[in-house]
Amino acid sequence: MPLDADALEPDLRDVHDLAVRLAREAAKIQRERYETDLDIRTKGTSIDLVTEVDRACEALIVGEIERLRPDDAILAEEGGGHDRDGAEWRWVIDPLDGTTNYAHGFPRFCVSIGVERHGERIVAAVLDPLLDELFLAVKGQGAFVGERRLHVSSEPDLGNALVATGFAYDVRRSREDNVAEFARVLKGARGLRRDGSAALDLCYVAAGRLDAYWEQKLHAWDVAAGILIVEEAGGRVSNMQGGPPPSSGKQIVASNALLHDAILERLGG
Repeated sequence: MPLDADALEPDLRDVHDLAVRLAREAAKIQRERYETDLDIRTKGTSIDLVTEVDRACEALIVGEIERLRPDDAILAEEGGGHDRDGAEWRWVIDPLDGTTNYAHGFPRFCVSIGVERHGERIVAAVLDPLLDELFLAVKGQGAFVGERRLHVSSEPDLGNALVATGFAYDVRRSREDNVAEFARVLKGARGLRRDGSAALDLCYVAAGRLDAYWEQKLHAWDVAAGILIVEEAGGRVSNMQGGPPPSSGKQIVASNALLHDAILERLGG
């Protein structure tokens, strides 16, 4: 059974429906421009990219939220919107998660929209444009992809687990580069992947396609939707010490819960 949006209270249903519509409209832009000539620029480092597709998707999403819900706060990766204090609703948007993949024609990217109410994660929508997979969650209502309810894997043994991670944009110059952690988990897991989209990695943990995922130095827009989707699918999300995951995305460890302590032990050395 898919998530029954009609059963939600009216304001929550409106937010859910708008998140889904905006994810689909941004995904359409990404499909249309995929593997075409792009205007690719760098941000903080030579490996931190932005394209006109990032900006077009963000302008679409932010513009519609501001038009329809002018009192809501908006935090978006490329700087659109107004992240105001005291707003009941807050939208946290990554208009194109996996920009480097997109710029290279590597088919691993998505739209990610997370919505908070009074600071609590309550709605999540992540859409993979090429597979047309829409991952959805509403607090207390479960997580879904299409009409299928999601549930994390039941694998209890790290040696049989498929795990994913990523590397920050400062990997070339920072000593906190995730390389030692990568090596330790690699030696203990069945397989280790680095795919380049934090939002999709979190969704794949929720779907049981990955058993665990960790990363450092992410941002709020990378994780706002994915954390809720994992939790609503029965998984566990924490920082690297086992405490609550920071909404900033600075540290995140997500798993099927059964493997969580083993992953934390590996990451801690």
